Formats: sequence, structure tokens, C-alpha cells
Amino acid sequence: MDIEKPINTKALFLGPKSENYDFFRQMLLFLMDDHAEWRRYFHPNDAPIVSDGEKGQKDFLDTLQKTREALVDLAGQLQESSTPWFSPRYLGHMNTDTLMAANLGYMLTVLYNPNNCAYEGSPATTALEIQVGRQLATLMGYDPQRCWGHITSGGTVANYEAVWLARNLASIPFAIRACKPELVDGLSDWQLANRSTAQILDLMDRAKESGVFEEMREQTVRGKGMAGANLGAIIVPQSKHYSWTKAADIFGIGQDNLYSVPVRENYRMDINALKARIDSLITGKKPILAVVAVVGTTEEGAVDEVHEIVKLRERYAEEGVAFYLHIDAAYGGYARALFLDEENRFIPFEGFHTICIDSKDTGNDWLNRDVYEAFKAMPKADSITVDPHKLGYVPYAAGAFLAADRRMIDVISYFAAYVFDKSDDNPMLLGSYIIEGSKAGAAAAAVWMAHRVVPLNRSGYGAIIRASIEGAYRFYTSLQNATPIEVGGKRFEVLPLTCPDSNIVDYAFHEIGNPSLKEMNALNQYLYERCSYKSGPLYTNDFITSKTSLTVEEYGEAPLSFIKRFGFDPSEWERHGSVVVLRSCVLTPYLVNNTTYKTYWNTFLKAMEDAIADRQRSQ
Repeated sequence: MDIEKPINTKALFLGPKSENYDFFRQMLLFLMDDHAEWRRYFHPNDAPIVSDGEKGQKDFLDTLQKTREALVDLAGQLQESSTPWFSPRYLGHMNTDTLMAANLGYMLTVLYNPNNCAYEGSPATTALEIQVGRQLATLMGYDPQRCWGHITSGGTVANYEAVWLARNLASIPFAIRACKPELVDGLSDWQLANRSTAQILDLMDRAKESGVFEEMREQTVRGKGMAGANLGAIIVPQSKHYSWTKAADIFGIGQDNLYSVPVRENYRMDINALKARIDSLITGKKPILAVVAVVGTTEEGAVDEVHEIVKLRERYAEEGVAFYLHIDAAYGGYARALFLDEENRFIPFEGFHTICIDSKDTGNDWLNRDVYEAFKAMPKADSITVDPHKLGYVPYAAGAFLAADRRMIDVISYFAAYVFDKSDDNPMLLGSYIIEGSKAGAAAAAVWMAHRVVPLNRSGYGAIIRASIEGAYRFYTSLQNATPIEVGGKRFEVLPLTCPDSNIVDYAFHEIGNPSLKEMNALNQYLYERCSYKSGPLYTNDFITSKTSLTVEEYGEAPLSFIKRFGFDPSEWERHGSVVVLRSCVLTPYLVNNTTYKTYWNTFLKAMEDAIADRQRSQ
């Protein structure tokens, strides 16, 4: 594909009204015909198994009819109860229309049913997965020849792999001391616990050269287990995904060793609080296993200041304190395409006017320097999670895990004799290096197809994501400028939670003058129920959204400034410790047209007004 050719985002999706159905249908017929021919021409002289006479038998026809009836039944259930992600009326969870290329790639590949656990079961799609890993490495700024990357079932498993690697790596210096002490001669326990990732990998190379690599691996936690191991703490922001809590349990880290750092009013990790947490752990002589930054939080879309965390890590390294750095960019990772030119060069901040949000409706304040610098610093992390099934616009299930240095996988690799041929030294034996076993090759093919059609730079994915961010900013500024809704003699205002770092907008409605936070929470819970599956089949809803609760247990005092903007007394926060907000992930690229946007904005306002009126009548 000539990546210099412009991408028309409207030609990438089936469309809210199936506008590209004729093309999609043609491609479906092609892939079915192509697969059928592949079967026919595998040893074409073999006789057919099913004869024409058998096809006419009653039990044969009855069996086909059962399949037809089951399919019709399934189609009915899906149409009645499924969520219309494709419509700009849906502004809820991290879902939207998916790329035709990805859908077609998945549908074609699923007919071949490859299993990417081992190359033997998936010669075509394992190779595609390796390619995709390198493509995503390039997107994140990693060296594609040095890194390790592969497709997972989602961000949760990718985050698990980060903990798996960090945990096993941290135990290597101690394992080397147990089997080859001269390699770490003179290092104290504290010094062994504070080797950087690069230093640990170099130690591992020396163990290989000394012929004690396998013995060393058996002395790590993979061989000895976590009993007695003091590998340290994992530090996460309060905005963390719940997978980190589960990971601490699954990998034996323990909840007591999972430390949450407060977020600021913009819901980014508080860097000063992170430093204070690290300092307190150092004072207590507790090692730091890993620090996790989030690029695109699931509730607010916030982008942690990765560049400041990197600077902090570099300063601590000078003081003899090291830790693994992972970026959970499951949601926001693909947005890095906004910053890459067609040669995969990171665009200078001063030259960013060509891709900034810049219209009379939204202003151009999306790209602040911290967001830019955070994305620029991502290659400094040891590993990154990114989900193609989010901002990659690929169907489920397709997450991805990327590690900067492929040497890391040697601390987790396993071989099953009946699956892997070790003598082959094949780098594509994925099942040996990952948590999952059997895995659909169709997912890798879907991501490969998406990348084949849509370049991972500003002219490809950058164009789609730029449109979604512009839609989010239109929504955000419309919320800011909205006049109060008047219902039954009462006036209701709406305020956005914070200026979004990406394309997630949180907001809440409030009856002006009502001093009860409990009542505001009840109002927004009701609005959510009216605009979600709670109200019945989503197909009949005028507007669909999601919601979340920002609690003191998870967010500390960060939400306090938000409720103060409604005029609440701080005692209301102390009394209830939770605020319900509506949450709209604006992934659709269709809200950039002024006329189109105003149509859907008016739909939103009317849906909210009707819901408030219904609630007033029911009280």
C-alpha cells in the first residue's frame, strides 16, 4: 500500500447506516468464495465426501434447516439486545464501529481456524502476529528489531505479563548469587534489589556465558516460588485499572505491596506524591518492583506525565535505586500515531499545528505540552500495554504486550515437547513466551489487516483518532457552554469533570440550588439508567452512555473540587464520599461535521430533558 495516499475515514467503516454495505458484501462474497476454492483445490483429484444424492435426503435437509433456524434465532437475539456501537448516538464505553478491513480479516481467517500457540498450528498467522508486534513497537517508539511484542486477549493479560516479567527479573540477581556468586561479588541485598532492567539483563547474559543460565532460572521465583521473596512494591496511580489489583493477587505480590498514588484534579498521577511514596519506601528499605503509569485512564482518559516519571527514575538511578517502568496504554496507546509523521519520526511540538484540534467550536487547547511530552517519553518504559480493540478499531479480542528488550522473555519461556521443536530455534514459538496457550490467529490477522490499510501515523490512525478527539472536544465545550435545562419550574445545569486529555468526557447534571450531593448522585444514576441497557432494549434509546462513581476510597480528595463547582459544601463530600458521573467515550470519528454534530448534540439535550422530566413526574 502507498501510505502517501490520503485516508478517507468514511471509507474505513461499514457506517452508521451501512453506507458501505455494497463494498462490504462484495468482500464477504470474495472471502467465502476464496476459502471454498482453497478447500476444493487441496488435492483436487480426491472424491467429494458428500454426494448430490445425500444432499437431497430428508435428514440432510433437516439438519441444514436446524442450522438455518438457529442462525435466525441468534440474529434476532443479537438485534434485540446488542449495543449499537456504530451510531454516534452511542457515547458510552470504549466501543465504536470497527474497521471493515479488520472485520474482513477476522472473518476470513476464522474459516482457517489457526491457533497461534505454536507455529505448526498457524504458519500464516503466527508470522502476522510477529509483524504486528514489530509494527506496534515502532508506534511506541521501540526498536522493532530489539523489542518483543505479541497479541493478547486484552489489556488485562498484557498487564499480567508486565508483572510476570518484572517479578521474575527482580529475582535474577539473587538467583545468580545463589549459583554463581562471583558475578555479583560485593553487592549487598539492597544493591541486588536495585539493579536496573538493563543491568539485570546484562547479568543474565553473563550467566549464559558462564553456563549457569538454567541453574540460575531454577533459583528465581519461577523455580523457588514467592515464599520468602522480598521483591518489593508495585506503585500504581489511583486511576489504575482493576487488573492491577488482580495481578498483585495472582502473582503473589500481595495487596499489601500494591501502593496507590493520589491523582490531581486533572486525574493524572501526582508526581510529587509519587516521589513521596518512593522516598518513604526507600526509608523503610523496601525495594520498588515496578512503577505503572497510565496513558488513557479507563474512567477519565487522563494521560499520566510519563516524562516526569522518567526523569524521576533517572534521578533515583543516580542514587542507586532502580525500578521497572510499565505503561498501561491499553486505551491511549494508539493515539501515539497522532505524533508520528510518515517516516515514523516524532513530530516537533512547534510543528504540531497540522494535527491540532483547531476550529471555532473547540479551540485548539487539546494539545498541551504535558500530553505531548508524555507520549514522546513512552519509549523510555520497559514495557507497554496497548489494545488494538480500543483505539485500534479492531474487533475483540485483541490486546497487545510490548517489551523494549526481547532478552526479557528468557526469564519466562517454557517449552512443551509435544508443541515446540526446540532444535528449530524458531523465534515464533509464541506459546512458550506468553501466559495464554491456545489463541485465535484470527485476532492477529484482524490487527494486521487494520495496519495494512490504515498507517500507524498521523495520516492513518492519526486521522481517525484526531477526528474522535475533535468530537470529544465539541462535546466538552458544548457541556461547558450549555444553558440550564428548565423542567417543572426547576433549573438543571451540567458540568464536565475536567478538560479531557484524550477523548473521554465525564460530566454530571445537578438541580441548581439543591444542596444534597445524594440527590445529585440519584439524578445522574437515573439519567444513566434511562440512557443504558437498564431501560430496556438499547435499540430504542435516543442516546446511550455509561457512568462511573468517583469514590474517596479510590480517588481520595481529587473529586472534591468538582462538587465544589456545583456549589456543594465540602461536608457533603465528607458525608457521602462518592460522586456519580456520566461517562462518554467519544470514539466515533463522525462528529467533526458541524451539522452532524449539532444534530446529535440536540439529541443528547432532548434525551436528558425528557429523562429529567420523567423523573420529576415520578417523584
